[in-house]
Amino acid sequence: MTTGSSLRTKLGSVLAATALAGGLGVAMAPSASAADNCWAYGDGIRTWCHNVSGAAVYGSIGNNRRYPDPTTVVGHMYSNPSWFYCKLDNQAWVGGPHPTRWVLTVADSGQLGWMKDTAIYSETNPIRDC
Repeated sequence: MTTGSSLRTKLGSVLAATALAGGLGVAMAPSASAADNCWAYGDGIRTWCHNVSGAAVYGSIGNNRRYPDPTTVVGHMYSNPSWFYCKLDNQAWVGGPHPTRWVLTVADSGQLGWMKDTAIYSETNPIRDC
């Protein structure tokens, strides 16, 4: 027979696991296919998209700004929505619906850099090519 204290312990464990699982679900970004498209607004150079707040923005390999460096974080993007200059495919693997796509932006630190496509909720196809 289960005592009252061990029943409360088991119930507490179940509730804690449920809360943890729910919290992890909130932190996960939905797939881009489930979201609306990015949109042009204003100057015609930048495209706005909904993104993960706090997402890393990565630097470029060497002095060539055409290649994202997935090992060097130059800042983070806390704003949402945020704007992006252009997209670049066939780069380092990031996963998601566009597994090799990176997008060029300016981090909140003011550094020009690349964000992984998986850090953007909106469908990034409307972003112009670099």
